[in-house]
Amino acid sequence: MLRFRIRLSGCLTALLFFSVSTHAQERLPGTAPLDWEGDIASRLVDSAAAFLDAAIVEAGTSREEKFWQRDTTSAAAYVQSIAPNRDRFAKITGVRDPRLPARLERLGLIAETDTFTVTSVRWDVFTQVHGEGLLLEPRGAVVADAVVIPDAGETPEQECGLESGVPPQCHWARHLAGQGVRVLVPLLINRDVTHRKLSNREFLYRPAFELGRHLIGYEVQKVLAAVDWLKATQQPDGPKRLVGVSGYGEGGLIALYAGALDQRIDVTAVSGYFGPRDGVWKELADRNVFGLLEQFGDAEIASMIAPRALVIEPIPGKDVTVPPGTGGKPGILTGPTKEASLAELERARKLVAGLEPAPMSSGGFPDFVQMLGVQVTGDLQPPVPPIVLHTKVDAPARHARQMEELDRHNQWLLRESAYARQDFFWSKIDTSSVEAYEKSTVPLRDYFRTDVVGQFDDPLVDPAPRTRILKETETLIYYEVVLDVYEQADFFAYGILIVPKGLAAGQALPCVVCQHGLEGRPQDVIGEPSFHYYQAFATKLAEQGFVTFAPQHLYIFEDRFRELQYKANALGKTLFSLMVPQHQQLVKWLGAQPFIYADRIGFYGLSYGGKSAMRIPPLVPEYKLSICSADFNEWVWKNASTRSPYSYVWTGEYEIFEFDLGSTFNYAEMAALIAPRPFMVERGHFDGVAPDEMVAHEFAKVRHLYNAKLKLPGRAEIEWFDGPHQINGKGTFEFLKKHL
Repeated sequence: MLRFRIRLSGCLTALLFFSVSTHAQERLPGTAPLDWEGDIASRLVDSAAAFLDAAIVEAGTSREEKFWQRDTTSAAAYVQSIAPNRDRFAKITGVRDPRLPARLERLGLIAETDTFTVTSVRWDVFTQVHGEGLLLEPRGAVVADAVVIPDAGETPEQECGLESGVPPQCHWARHLAGQGVRVLVPLLINRDVTHRKLSNREFLYRPAFELGRHLIGYEVQKVLAAVDWLKATQQPDGPKRLVGVSGYGEGGLIALYAGALDQRIDVTAVSGYFGPRDGVWKELADRNVFGLLEQFGDAEIASMIAPRALVIEPIPGKDVTVPPGTGGKPGILTGPTKEASLAELERARKLVAGLEPAPMSSGGFPDFVQMLGVQVTGDLQPPVPPIVLHTKVDAPARHARQMEELDRHNQWLLRESAYARQDFFWSKIDTSSVEAYEKSTVPLRDYFRTDVVGQFDDPLVDPAPRTRILKETETLIYYEVVLDVYEQADFFAYGILIVPKGLAAGQALPCVVCQHGLEGRPQDVIGEPSFHYYQAFATKLAEQGFVTFAPQHLYIFEDRFRELQYKANALGKTLFSLMVPQHQQLVKWLGAQPFIYADRIGFYGLSYGGKSAMRIPPLVPEYKLSICSADFNEWVWKNASTRSPYSYVWTGEYEIFEFDLGSTFNYAEMAALIAPRPFMVERGHFDGVAPDEMVAHEFAKVRHLYNAKLKLPGRAEIEWFDGPHQINGKGTFEFLKKHL
């Protein structure tokens, strides 16, 4: 009775408000006036951008204290102390496939000089993936071994001086071979466009990222497999030979990462790449490493090479630009200035202060040669000796093979991903009772929150609600609402609240949060300017006795919001890292309104709003049910398949890919985090998102969990209707009435 009296007294203001002329009221009682002008959606995206910018700066200043426990008392102690960081780095770069035993195949002699031979080679990496390139072997004694990695825009032949395109002084591989160093020169995937409008690198990056791998990781693995072979073929009873890895441009990135991950690499040289990395989100899609800036800048990566030797050549890399509107992620690659590169190197030195590492040098190629233990005879970079060409490599066919192998590996991982999720998720849940089930999903939900969606540690502030009447009809009042979420950057939530008129004292209604889709606005779901895909479902539900709220989400303004995703990804976060706290604040505020039942708030979203319906309710328990409309799918297949015409690999939604969902959470697993709360799918037969059979395939797992395992019939439903990508509003409306 006490609770009822409190609620009744709280409703007296509402009763007074709703029983008088609404023209006398400019806002919802208990709120401040909303006086913002201009486009609030644009203001929201700007606020999110400012929040992420500040978070990137903060990550750079706090990562050392939060994530590193360096012990510099000895080299062995240091290596052990940074082992967790190295493991984390391997995970986010996708270096996780076990390599095959070292094996190299000689495909044919390509060229020779009086000091070395050049052979076309292929070597095993993992499963059916090989590295390909050139092997340079000195005619005399071998004094060291090296892997020299060209930029993605260069071929091994150019690096070795067999073809034009690279200045002679930059033919590191040829100069090393002339000094008695055995050298492997791998091919990197280039940035040509052969798949619709995507570069080759982005084409392979997209599915790999979804499957917990990365093109960077694949190419690092090819280098490490080359090191495997070089080490395995050294004479065990001969003099110890050092192994070095060097690279230029994209090859510099691969060399830096390989040196950080593999302690067998004695000397690492990076040319035309090393520098500050806070702007990685501006770079091309295949540079997007999930969580990179949380623990790592280039200096931190360099610190994992210590106490081994590192050489930096602070020269510009090649500039590459992908303009907007091409189908891939817009971005730019530009080498750091000499000053920025040297400043980052100095920061790396400070990180290992107290340790007695091998040098961190900025001396470039001469220092690399010296640190390999090579005693230079004559000129280190002599004039190009006569080269006898025996045959020419079919470079396009070689590159096509490399592309095909990695694509095939991605598709094999896609087929295997259901078994990975079985091990990760389904083998860990307990369905002996609803209570046991909920307890068993706690660690899985925590993983989803921290490692998949990503979570900021900022506390929610007082919502300080501001409102104003947008419009009213004979039966409904529409309010614009703004709520504060985070103090940083004044990050907020915005939307439209619809309240039926004529509520009696103490009367409360269930509430449905109605989420728009891509490039949408709250006005779309209330019926302005037209019904369109949404069929004014927020207004229709309010007319049927629900309070509704239509939030403005962040997926609006094309490249502007997609840029947010890349900023967030650099921190190990996603757009939902900002949208989840918006909804936490929203349901808290909605539940405090006297005309809303706090324990009867549901979520209903279409398209990108359906994506929200799969990711937000698992982390916002105040949502008592979730409805996914025009989006539910075999989501990993939708993102990672290069065979299906439905795949996001082929579309302009370059931000859509989420790291390692393949091994963790498809849509059935996300729905399982909503269980035992009611869950529904709304599906039009002619929705171009996916074919019916893929939707049914994924939903069958959800139905089996609810009906067969948890014995909760009626809580998981799907409505098929004869229509396109839109709200149908029939079975879903009945579902809401039944469960709210």
